[in-house]
Amino acid sequence: MHVLVLGSGVIGTTTAYYLARAGHQVTVIDRQPGVALETSYANAGEISPGYSSPWAAPGVPLKAIKWLLMQHSPLVVKPMLDPAMWRWGVSMLRNCTSHRYRVNKSRMVRLAEYSRDCMKVLRAETGIRYDERSRGLLQLFRTQKQLDALGKDIEILVEHGVPFELLDREGYVRHEPALAHVKEKFVGGLRLPGDETGDCFKFTQNLAQLAEGLGVQFRFNVNVQGLEHRNGRITGVRTDTGTLVADQYVVALGSYTPKLLDPLGIDLPIYPVKGYSITVPITDATKAPESTIMDETHKVAVTRLGDRIRVGGTAQLSGFDLQLEAKRRATLEFVVKDLFPRGGDVSQAEFWTGLRPMTPDGTPIVGGTSYPNLYLSSGHGTLGWTMAAGTGRVIADLVSGREPEIEVDDLAVARYVA
Repeated sequence: MHVLVLGSGVIGTTTAYYLARAGHQVTVIDRQPGVALETSYANAGEISPGYSSPWAAPGVPLKAIKWLLMQHSPLVVKPMLDPAMWRWGVSMLRNCTSHRYRVNKSRMVRLAEYSRDCMKVLRAETGIRYDERSRGLLQLFRTQKQLDALGKDIEILVEHGVPFELLDREGYVRHEPALAHVKEKFVGGLRLPGDETGDCFKFTQNLAQLAEGLGVQFRFNVNVQGLEHRNGRITGVRTDTGTLVADQYVVALGSYTPKLLDPLGIDLPIYPVKGYSITVPITDATKAPESTIMDETHKVAVTRLGDRIRVGGTAQLSGFDLQLEAKRRATLEFVVKDLFPRGGDVSQAEFWTGLRPMTPDGTPIVGGTSYPNLYLSSGHGTLGWTMAAGTGRVIADLVSGREPEIEVDDLAVARYVA
């Protein structure tokens, strides 16, 4: 079959690779001049199934108020007359119950763990390189209250067999020696040894080359204008270069997916949540992180990527705005200098922003639709890099008529249909 994939971020490119591996003819189209030039370009670098959690959680509404009052706030809300933003926010609040949090986190961990396993196989089979490290993730807590609130998360980790370690100050310094000089700032940590790190942009570029070797055709600088349909099936994709036709269609356009699907009567509760990162050249490797550290107070991740430190964070609700804001850079610089003051040269940092496609329940939308030849792969939020390999494999199985290796019915858009 000929499959047309819309979007060449890490999700679209990984999906195209697995589709080609399954024997399909695959074409990928994207408005950018190359792969991974939007949300996948400079994310935090984490492949963190153990840290896969919905933002909608018990206690978050009260925490959000406190976050908004912080100098270095992890949450920024720009008041806008945007019905989509307010509808998304209300739906997210409805998911802030213990029951929904448990259901949503279980879905996310299931896909993320599977994805990590797929990534290991992919790496072994292809030898692909992307500044990868397999040294775990360390979540750091500045207050005892944060540490005491881990109970529900740990229950779910145990339920899914995800390994973890609760560490005191001396314990986390054994894994991250550069924190020795600042260890008094944190009361303890949760280490997830199965988590990995890597450069999502490098991975996507290298995987695209492997996909081309399997016959995948990438067509860049192509703007998608709409989907054509007849008799309950998709019949083509209108673009500024003409109408493209295939047998099956996969939409992986991140935050822009809802606009494309709305005319078809498919209502997707995906909203862009703006994130920022800085990429800092390492000046002293012994004073830099070994893997990924998550500062739980500021919700900022600090990751080692080869000879660079990637610092990523902030959740900003401001629509499709892509302006770089100095205040957000200040927060990222504060955290990396607070943890690793002699690790890198912040003055030489590259500053970046991207739009994370978020669902109100945290779980991505992966699977089929009411149109039998249309599949969706979007809404991964901050976890597109974490879930990419598993998502690509699931979509390839569904398109090929194979039963996926994990349960996927509750990942599809149908879960939002009352």
